[in-house]
Amino acid sequence: MRRGIATGITTDNAHIRRYRLCVHHLNRKLPASGLLEAAGACGLQNSPPGAWETALFNRIEGCALPLLHRALYEEKTLLQAWSYRGVPVVFPTNQSDIFLSPLAARQGEEPWIYTRGITLALDYLGLSFDELLPLVKEALPYLDCHTIRSKEELDRVLAGLVADRLPENKRKLWNDPSLYGNPDRQTVGGAVVSFLLRPCSFLGLVVFGRRDGISPTFTSYKNWTGHPLAPLSEAEKELVRKYLHCYGPATVRGFAGWLGCSPKQAKRLWNSAAEEMEPVLAEGKEGYMLSADIELLLHPEAGHPEGGGGELLLLGAHDPYLDLPDRSVILPDAALQKRVWKTVANPGAVLKEGKIVGTWKTKTAKDKLEIAVTLFEELEPGEKQKILTCAEEYAAFRRLDLRKCSLCVL
Repeated sequence: MRRGIATGITTDNAHIRRYRLCVHHLNRKLPASGLLEAAGACGLQNSPPGAWETALFNRIEGCALPLLHRALYEEKTLLQAWSYRGVPVVFPTNQSDIFLSPLAARQGEEPWIYTRGITLALDYLGLSFDELLPLVKEALPYLDCHTIRSKEELDRVLAGLVADRLPENKRKLWNDPSLYGNPDRQTVGGAVVSFLLRPCSFLGLVVFGRRDGISPTFTSYKNWTGHPLAPLSEAEKELVRKYLHCYGPATVRGFAGWLGCSPKQAKRLWNSAAEEMEPVLAEGKEGYMLSADIELLLHPEAGHPEGGGGELLLLGAHDPYLDLPDRSVILPDAALQKRVWKTVANPGAVLKEGKIVGTWKTKTAKDKLEIAVTLFEELEPGEKQKILTCAEEYAAFRRLDLRKCSLCVL
């Protein structure tokens, strides 16, 4: 039976931070054998490129780039595809049904946040979203036997395939210069394809392949893995479980923001796991947890067998731990929040006992790395030394020489 607020399930931000450090595997690092466990907790955003690597650097003992690249490109136990919020996400290949299939909207559940910008192109073409999405889906089997280098080329090739399926009076408009960023390098059709690749990804029609220099490559899930994407009946419920496990206490509104989907779609998915949730009051705000996680939330020390969680960490931009709707839990000051979560180009975050106490940025020149740390509060000399040690370890992980690590306090 589900317990309610009246039964006294209450907590505070300190307990929430310690709980989340544990479930995000930031209280103590996992061995190399825990790579899939770390990546599968809630997926790893890979925007900007390399963000997923930095996230695993903070979660895997002795983490090295060759280990990560071998898992993603050779063993293919990890996969990269457009997932929640339409961003590139790295997750275990054997959990593709969880990180992709549930995101496909049903009739009346669009639009997704990341396809709203398509309206300008639809108006120009005089075609609807529902008319064009099937045409892009019909073109994508081309990737079952082809791999395309660069996102720009992917948009161009697929736009050409879709053009052949359009009425003749629409083709000129389709091939006109883009109404968006680079009209000299993109057509209206290419822009439409770019928007619609995200929902196509949820069906396994397009995934990221091996990087070719600085450019990504793209192919289909079937071509990359050797078999089609097979959705499982529990996939929707498991996606909700992952979100609640990593970000509880949480709300359906926060879940919708994390997915980037419509409130209607989020509510449908959320309700699939409703019987496994319990309400929790956290500092005056109500949220929900998985029943199975209540004990760990109330007694987070059980997840810190070695007393971990208090050390300083350098989390990269868009680390999963930072990807939360209730930002005040880890950074109460609203003015400082604007320094961490930006519209573009987020910095990394300096973490102490689960709270953000500063930001850090990197600058690379050839094989040299510079790190600039801005602290929001004064730290002890030993803590500053720990930051320098973290910077040295991160530079080594990136196979660069640390030229300088500067620290300043706001």
